[in-house]
Amino acid sequence: MMVVLYTGYAKNVEQRVAKHNNGQGAKYTKIRRPVKLVYQETFDNKSDALKREYEIKTYSRAKKLKLISEE
Repeated sequence: MMVVLYTGYAKNVEQRVAKHNNGQGAKYTKIRRPVKLVYQETFDNKSDALKREYEIKTYSRAKKLKLISEE
């Protein structure tokens, strides 16, 4: 089974993961459950968080895996 890497923004990460696993999250994750948190970053404001989310979404799969492994 291939592991899918999903990138998203949330104020409350634990709650967001729970919603994804209950089928209340993004359409993308509804058919790719269970969702497991493997990496997160924290920001002081939403603007910076969304900029970083966009940046990570442009990464290749290999670059995302490297980011995860460096934590």
